[in-house]
Amino acid sequence: MRVPVVDSRGVPLMPCTPAKARHLFKGGLARPKRNKLGLFYVQLCYQQQPDNQSLTVGIDPGSAFEGFSVVGTRDTVVNLMVEAPDHVKEAVEGRRTMRRTRRSRKWRRPKRFDNRLNRKKRIPPSTRSRWEAKARIVKQLCAILPINSAVVEDVQAVTRTGKHRKWNAAFSPVQVGKDHLYGLLCKMGLTLHLKEGWQTKALRDTYGLKKTDRKSKQSFESHAVDAWVLAASHSGAKKPTCTRLWYIVPARLHRRQLHRLQASKGGIRKPYGGTRSLGLKRGTLVRHTKYGWCTVGGFDRKKQTISLHVYRSNKRLTQGAKVKDCRICTWMAFRSWLVSLNSKKGGAAFPPAP
Repeated sequence: MRVPVVDSRGVPLMPCTPAKARHLFKGGLARPKRNKLGLFYVQLCYQQQPDNQSLTVGIDPGSAFEGFSVVGTRDTVVNLMVEAPDHVKEAVEGRRTMRRTRRSRKWRRPKRFDNRLNRKKRIPPSTRSRWEAKARIVKQLCAILPINSAVVEDVQAVTRTGKHRKWNAAFSPVQVGKDHLYGLLCKMGLTLHLKEGWQTKALRDTYGLKKTDRKSKQSFESHAVDAWVLAASHSGAKKPTCTRLWYIVPARLHRRQLHRLQASKGGIRKPYGGTRSLGLKRGTLVRHTKYGWCTVGGFDRKKQTISLHVYRSNKRLTQGAKVKDCRICTWMAFRSWLVSLNSKKGGAAFPPAP
């Protein structure tokens, strides 16, 4: 495994070995850091003129899970397995229902007959969230690695007519979404290469790699293997030098609502949603005196307490934690951990257990 390196200005340099990183730390020439993905990298304490080789990122899109792999001419830098966002469609439907219900109560307010989105190029919210999530991952990787090209598996869009109407005949959410992704990657300055599904299968056979049928398995063979063969087909790598996997889950912040959809005991509708809990941003990584490493959730207005959750599973630990008992570390837009090789489920705890 290679460790990403940036200089004091934040300019990405060629990744180094873990032994080299430890040597830099002991000599006081670098300091450890983590980016928004939770990936560990090294920042030098001095400026360095970049002399970088070409690195390629391979992207294997998926509906539930996605694979990313950064490969050089010989070594494998990092492999990622990311959960794709799938909550946006239900969230938009719930927001629309509450808006129309509130509109029916506010009957004195005149209707808005003008459709503000009419005749405007627009991507459906669920499609936009899924494909822009891939671009955000690549953007965070480009911030710590000198990536100059991307190889994406070109998903074939299914076009068929619906019942009693021409739905999806000349339009497909998949086609619109992937075109949007390709445009974002080109704006990042990456050279884009496309491969079809049958070509990915042929590349796996060429490299002698196999893919598992268990899509949710946290292993290199589930999704990262396709991303690796895509990147290696352009970079020229012969075999994967590292199959360790980072598992990444995007943080979900619930939209602020006037109240909960279901009233609690006594007919009281409590406030719900938002991004702040007693001055802390939700999802902030803290260390509690009793529960150790955990993340911040909601809060109780009356008791002035916050809820804490397990870092990996997001399972709630308590609703009665005090802010003064928490040591604030950082906020990360993604929860991530390095998958263990010995565990069947996979996953070595990060942050380290207290």
